[in-house]
Amino acid sequence: MIAAVYASPPLAAAIEWITRPLEFEFMRRALLVGVVIGAVCAVLSCWLTLLGWSLLGDAVSHAVLPGVVLSYVIGVPFAAGAFVFGIGAVALIGGLNRTSRVKEDAAIGIVFTGLFALGLVLVSVVPSQIDLFHILFGNILGVSDSDIAQVVVIGTVSLAVLLYLRRDIVLYAFDPTHAHAIGISPRRLEALLLGALALTVVIALQAVGIVLVVAMLITPGATAYMLTDRFDRMLAYAVAAGIGSCVAGTYISYYADTSTGGAIVVVLTTLFILAYLLGPTHGLLSKPRPTPNPAQPT
Repeated sequence: MIAAVYASPPLAAAIEWITRPLEFEFMRRALLVGVVIGAVCAVLSCWLTLLGWSLLGDAVSHAVLPGVVLSYVIGVPFAAGAFVFGIGAVALIGGLNRTSRVKEDAAIGIVFTGLFALGLVLVSVVPSQIDLFHILFGNILGVSDSDIAQVVVIGTVSLAVLLYLRRDIVLYAFDPTHAHAIGISPRRLEALLLGALALTVVIALQAVGIVLVVAMLITPGATAYMLTDRFDRMLAYAVAAGIGSCVAGTYISYYADTSTGGAIVVVLTTLFILAYLLGPTHGLLSKPRPTPNPAQPT
């Protein structure tokens, strides 16, 4: 009976479709990195969605490019330069907002476009072996042992901090006045979230690159937000979307011979569209239509 089941052509084809890519070490590495990055980005994206910090995530992801290039020039890990410039971008945005009439959204646009342009200039003038395509769009299929160690360590630390402080962060997101009244420091939480954001951008660069990392930092949380009103479920749905899109996108890129980072983001965006249309509570097609009043003229 068991042999007959495994001999079933559709089942055998499905098993082969799943296992064939796993014969290659680069695919096993890519899937490991994708699972870690998908989980960390998804958890962080929930708070970025609730706090309205999505544009800030976009800014940090683009602002790290000069740090990546300068790290190559002086011979230090890319993570170091990216982290410094990520934190520096946040500080510049805050300083510009506080010391001028420029509003926060304009300050974000000025800082991240300026730093991103500086990075592009450095890439063009600094003689190096840096592949701009891999920086911008990721190279998850080419991660090294040191890259994997970096992703796992940084991802684990970021995820542990975010989950440990999840109750404080949720309270701060929904009622900052009450959070401050019971002794929760808004500045400390903001600093921790911004540090986690910078670290998450650093590791996500390995998978989807600078341009597409903003999708990993926004779309999982936005997708989960369309599906539930409970934060614990929102976290679970976001993590499922983040990990699932990384795994599915990696497989699709293998068989379709296309950009892995692009495929991951396309899958993630498709999940959001489905949640937007078919979400059980907030889906566009699931909302009850108002019943017309026959007494009112049409």
